[in-house]
Amino acid sequence: MSEAAARTFFSSPAFAVVGASSNPAKFGNIIFKWYHAHSLPVTPINPTAATITLPSNPTPFPALPSISRLPNPTETSISIVTPPAATLAVLREAKWLGVPAVWLQPGTFDDEVLRFLTEEGGFKAAVAGEGGDGSEGWCVLVDGEKALRGVGKL
Repeated sequence: MSEAAARTFFSSPAFAVVGASSNPAKFGNIIFKWYHAHSLPVTPINPTAATITLPSNPTPFPALPSISRLPNPTETSISIVTPPAATLAVLREAKWLGVPAVWLQPGTFDDEVLRFLTEEGGFKAAVAGEGGDGSEGWCVLVDGEKALRGVGKL
């Protein structure tokens, strides 16, 4: 995984956060808030919540139950904030839908997930694993702004 992959990820016109949450203590909320704070077109994905709220925004955001409900999955990069078993299922669905790029936040992957990415994924870009500027691997909160600058979106 590399800075080039992170730039490719942010080259997409749309984004989704799988595992978005209304709970401000959860990374699904923190990651979703990051996209919103950077004025990126982002859709929250949560199979059990119809809306996602942010403390900084009184208007709830409509959530989709799965990435298969995205209007243009082939133009949407997805950031994943789910446990590894759920992440693997999301990756399989993303591959089938033609999602161009994925970013697996720290804690969302294990060896099986990383193996799928390298051997079967077929994404234009996959950001995951060791690397980046943080101590826990590639994280949009730490590495996202540099990648956004790299594609002229910041």
